[in-house]
Amino acid sequence: MTVAHILAPTLEEGARAALGAVVDPELDEPITDLGFVRSLEVDGHDVVVHLRLPTSFCSPSFAYLMASDAKDALTALPWTGRVVVALDDHHDSDLINAGLAADAGYRGTFRHEAEQDLEGLRTTFRRKAHTAAMERCLTALLRSQPDRDVTSLGAVTLADLPSGEHTEALRRRRAALGLPDDPVALVMVDHDGHGYPPEEVPLRLRRARSTRISIDGNAHFCRGLLRTRYPGSEADQAPRHDDPVFIPLTTLQAPKEHTT
Repeated sequence: MTVAHILAPTLEEGARAALGAVVDPELDEPITDLGFVRSLEVDGHDVVVHLRLPTSFCSPSFAYLMASDAKDALTALPWTGRVVVALDDHHDSDLINAGLAADAGYRGTFRHEAEQDLEGLRTTFRRKAHTAAMERCLTALLRSQPDRDVTSLGAVTLADLPSGEHTEALRRRRAALGLPDDPVALVMVDHDGHGYPPEEVPLRLRRARSTRISIDGNAHFCRGLLRTRYPGSEADQAPRHDDPVFIPLTTLQAPKEHTT
């Protein structure tokens, strides 16, 4: 057995871990968890990856973003040589794959069809992901403290959040937007890091919850579509650990003022 054969499983694990850092911009989940990685082959220092999506008409911009990020993640590994990432069964597969092979970039691939640059698109979805992560943390806090006044959530800081998956996810989303990670930093902030007055907090939380529900709903829907399109793909999808406890949006109303 050659050294290459001995190292192959380790290298493949490293490549798969790198792909695990690539996130669907709309669903805010790793492409490996969603089952979007159809195949991964490592041959020496060469890596070939095929991606698949729930439908043939998924947004070309999102498709390119994931494929490009996957290639960048694999190319950044210290041992990789030739890296090929191909998108299968999409109506723009030929165009996207040619652009990736030529390292043409987003605008070079789509030319006049590119409505905005890739970083602008990335920022839009990073903001949505941050909003959803913020809502998860604050709603979890409400669940653990059911008698808490909703308006007080505007004063919650990062130090007030319990350690755990939701808090770590929020910190990652904040870092992606350049928001402060100090313990005294407010949790409920806009995309520029500005907080809200108490009277605005219930409405802002409701809007954030709508964003989170939209992301989670789309993720469930796309997972189901992928299973239908590619039977057996459910084996490649990581299970979701959704909290079944539900707080109706109507409970997030600001308390009425009492008159004397």
